[in-house]
Amino acid sequence: MHGFALINKAPGITSHDVVAQARKRYGTKKVGHAGTLDPMATGVLVLGIGSATRLLQYVTDGTKKYEATIRLGQSTHTDDREGEVVATTNAAGISEDEIKSGIKNFIGKIKQKPSSVSAIKIDGKRAHQRVRDGEVVDIPARDVEVMDIEIANISIVGEFVDIQVTVTCSAGTYIRAIARDLGDLLKVGGHLTSLNRTLVSPFDISECTDLTDSKLISTSDGISRILPVRTIDLAEANEISFGRAIDASNKSGAVAALDQGGEFIALLLDKELAGKIVATPTLVAVKE
Repeated sequence: MHGFALINKAPGITSHDVVAQARKRYGTKKVGHAGTLDPMATGVLVLGIGSATRLLQYVTDGTKKYEATIRLGQSTHTDDREGEVVATTNAAGISEDEIKSGIKNFIGKIKQKPSSVSAIKIDGKRAHQRVRDGEVVDIPARDVEVMDIEIANISIVGEFVDIQVTVTCSAGTYIRAIARDLGDLLKVGGHLTSLNRTLVSPFDISECTDLTDSKLISTSDGISRILPVRTIDLAEANEISFGRAIDASNKSGAVAALDQGGEFIALLLDKELAGKIVATPTLVAVKE
């Protein structure tokens, strides 16, 4: 079993839970995922099965899209609804203009400080585990890009204001951090009450199913949607199998090499060797 499975993750389970279930379903320990979703979150979770696990980094790097609800007027220690409430402020007086103006601050290339209970590893240990172990965690702000935040609806719920948004962003962006920071900017606090990932580019929520109904996309079909493709002949495939370079692909970045039958053979990178540009194999498929 090799390929990609497109899962619509249900609420209340972790990404690791889905991986564990997939190992049983597909009968292999070689299962990984492209981008963690918290238990509260739902939506697109791309699994790599078998040899495709080695290609997940190229999926993880893709553009993401989320549908989310931000609640203004309350802060939690996790920046989402599953955390302990640390402050409550009446936000009903915040105007739509203030909200729209505030959100503009989070569009573009920004510095973002991830939540202390994120899945980011610090010295080999997840930040959220360090928090549970009683440690004080301070994760430095890092560069992310938010291409767009579209406001779908703004509603007043008692003392709170709920904002439904669609966010298009780079890998590594935390939507709950946007909720937290918008609340801080408007001086009323904020957290995330719902999160649904609808895109892990190029894989859309419309393609995803429950794990029990999932069907594998072949490694070659999946990677050809992510990277440029080059079809190689038998002689070139033989050279690659020995780790030797072949003629240049004349492309920047990684290129997926497929054989004449459309099977994934390797990833190639153009490099200069002995004064000549050639395509060098960086990841070679292993026949099992």
